[in-house]
Amino acid sequence: MSERGPATAPPHGPSPESPSASFSAPLKAARRTSLLVTFVLGGLTALPPLSMDMYLPALPQVTESLRSPAATIQLTLTACLAGMALGQLVIGPMSDRWGRRRPLLAGMAVYVLATAICALAPSSELLISFRLLQGLAGAAGVVIARAVVRDLYDGDEMARFFSTLMLISGAAPIVAPLIGGQVLRFADWRGVFVVLTGVGTVLTLMVWRGLAETLPPERRHTGGVGSALRTMRGLLGDRVFTGYTLTGGFAFAALFSYISASPFVVQEIYGASPQTFSLLFGLNSVGLILVGQINGKLLVGRVSLDKVLAVGLAVVAAATVSLLLMATGAFGEVGLTPIATALFVLMSAMGIVLPNTNAQALMRTPHAAGSASALLGTCSFLVGAIASPLVGIAGEDTAVPMALVQLVCAVLSAGCFLALCRPWRKRGAQAAPAPAGE
Repeated sequence: MSERGPATAPPHGPSPESPSASFSAPLKAARRTSLLVTFVLGGLTALPPLSMDMYLPALPQVTESLRSPAATIQLTLTACLAGMALGQLVIGPMSDRWGRRRPLLAGMAVYVLATAICALAPSSELLISFRLLQGLAGAAGVVIARAVVRDLYDGDEMARFFSTLMLISGAAPIVAPLIGGQVLRFADWRGVFVVLTGVGTVLTLMVWRGLAETLPPERRHTGGVGSALRTMRGLLGDRVFTGYTLTGGFAFAALFSYISASPFVVQEIYGASPQTFSLLFGLNSVGLILVGQINGKLLVGRVSLDKVLAVGLAVVAAATVSLLLMATGAFGEVGLTPIATALFVLMSAMGIVLPNTNAQALMRTPHAAGSASALLGTCSFLVGAIASPLVGIAGEDTAVPMALVQLVCAVLSAGCFLALCRPWRKRGAQAAPAPAGE
């Protein structure tokens, strides 16, 4: 893998160091300061957790209503997650070729249609099929949102904006189950999809009215599927980009392991009530948001992104080691408070790790921000989906699998950062070379 290539302009536009050089200064400044654009991009990145978590309280009702086994209904979650992972691989390169607006509007329109059909689904098979389509289409929001950020921002500004987005998207896991629970007080499980249909419709209108095209024609790619695959191969051939992608992917897997296992660990092993679990889950999400804002407002621009990222990874590793020691009984019997504290530290540190890995990876790819965003998102979703089932591999009486999976993911994340990104080396240019075949 190469660390970087010559700092030459890609064949379709300005130099990599000036990703938005083709925009006029007033238009670029307006887009950077638009509160509406911030809310639109934040809403798009919040769409995956809303689609997944708002539906969770309704699972028992769905099982009873459609007269299907619980394992079959669980596939509705798997289908949506798989769709969001795979959809990014398709939609990201499309946005590099046709611009950001058209693929985004098309994806959002399909999302709204698929979600509305989910609300009417008469069988589990149809529900699973359209949850898959919902995920595939919904991937347009998160993958293109990252690409738009790359179009408009560079360097420390991009890291700050990703931290700002975390303020919005990080609130989604907190409010989604609460909204879902409130909806079930007045409607059955189909009402959850009606609400999601409304959310998708509002976001689509906001994109149509408030998000201008950010990728000018001269910076778009003209090739077909083969060119898209060559572009992705070129991105993966850049060692540093791949390093940041894997660093963020394994960190996200540690986070996803927490999301998958914490309801069981906190309630069944340590005896917390559902209300206590909800409170702890919310506090952890607030910790992630607050640390993300500290990262964006206080650290970025004052401390190098790699140094901040290294500290975040070290904190994640320390939290996972503590969790494993407590789970194995190294400190004797421990109660809920030490476990909850370690989980809070782990979750909060993600407010540093995730935005900075995204920013550092995308900083190298102004020539293919859509494809790069697709690889970032797909890696995170797929690694997270693989790690998630492992947390329950030893049964229901121990938290060791959760802590062990999180530790392994933390070590792999730090290892990729050190071995591939090699942060102690000064790189002469941030941008990777434009892959061949664009």
